[in-house]
Amino acid sequence: MKKLIIKTYFILLILIPFTASAFNTKAKYAALLDYDTGEVLYQKNADEKMVPSSMTKVMTAYIVFERLKSGILNLDDEFTVSEKAWKKGGSKMFLRHTERVTVEELLNGIIVQSGNDACITVAEGISSSEESFAELMNETAKRIGLTNSNFVNSTGWPDDGHYMSAKDLAVLARRIIKDFPEYYHYFAKAEYKYSNIKQANRNSLLFRDIGVDGLKTGHTDDGGYGIVISGEKDGRRVLAVVNGLDSEFNRTDEAERLLNYGFRNFTKKTLFKKGQVVDNAQVWQGKTDEVSLSVQNDIELLIPKLSSNDIQVGIEYEGPVASPIKKGDKIGSLFIQIPNMERKRYPLVASDDVKQAGSFNRFITNIKTLLESQS
Repeated sequence: MKKLIIKTYFILLILIPFTASAFNTKAKYAALLDYDTGEVLYQKNADEKMVPSSMTKVMTAYIVFERLKSGILNLDDEFTVSEKAWKKGGSKMFLRHTERVTVEELLNGIIVQSGNDACITVAEGISSSEESFAELMNETAKRIGLTNSNFVNSTGWPDDGHYMSAKDLAVLARRIIKDFPEYYHYFAKAEYKYSNIKQANRNSLLFRDIGVDGLKTGHTDDGGYGIVISGEKDGRRVLAVVNGLDSEFNRTDEAERLLNYGFRNFTKKTLFKKGQVVDNAQVWQGKTDEVSLSVQNDIELLIPKLSSNDIQVGIEYEGPVASPIKKGDKIGSLFIQIPNMERKRYPLVASDDVKQAGSFNRFITNIKTLLESQS
């Protein structure tokens, strides 16, 4: 009878001659992602529902960028400002009722000025109504891999049914940069002037020499102060989200701390080489009792520079594995657990062929198994 077989080991990376203190943040929610790999480097309540406030507008911008890239929209296309958009409270681009505004002007209004009026104008221009646009936001969220988000409006206006997780927000920010590098520059603009009203970007980290080049702040009474940022340093980019803070100062300070933690406290290590044998699996009625299990590709991870922390490595498979087995057959999984990071899983395949035992040997094995089950 098959059963789930799990083996675990610990690897001590004594080759890292650096010790860093464990990171903690005042933020209620936090997530830190490596841009190249998408690896979650730090998380705090990162999968819980949170109020995204104006950080919602990153999704609104994503949908506009998607339509620009596909040619459905052009930057010089114009949308008309409705009464609903004109009357909307909160942060504004200061649009006038019935005026025609270009998509590029509206993008600046959404991203730099955080204009609720600009968001609604875009939503109505693309989907006829903000409600229909919210449905489009949810469809897009599922398509790009967001798993814990639901949108009710284009602005982040408070609503019990409107939420994101910190991890989803970081994933969305990563997709913005990866999918639309030609439009990402809007998030780095220091200010924007419309209708003779100049407004500065609320992301004050843009003005510090720490490599930040986007993305978006947010604040509501229910959600607190939050920000999603991305920065690049020494050729490496990371994305950070903090939310649920009690002041603009703490938002900025905690975001910078998290970003710097991502830059300073990780090193890239190859834990397993392509084809490397990790362990053996038991074989049922084979010419050999075991088959070697190997990884299909190099496994390279960003590891925290903490020489005092062990990395847990293990294998899982349903065993014993029935013969015959062909080289390359997927047998099980390798998992790697790094403290304070997501568990990673990789396929394990058979390193060699294992032929089935002869009929007499299979008969003897069946008799032994029957006797053992009755004892």
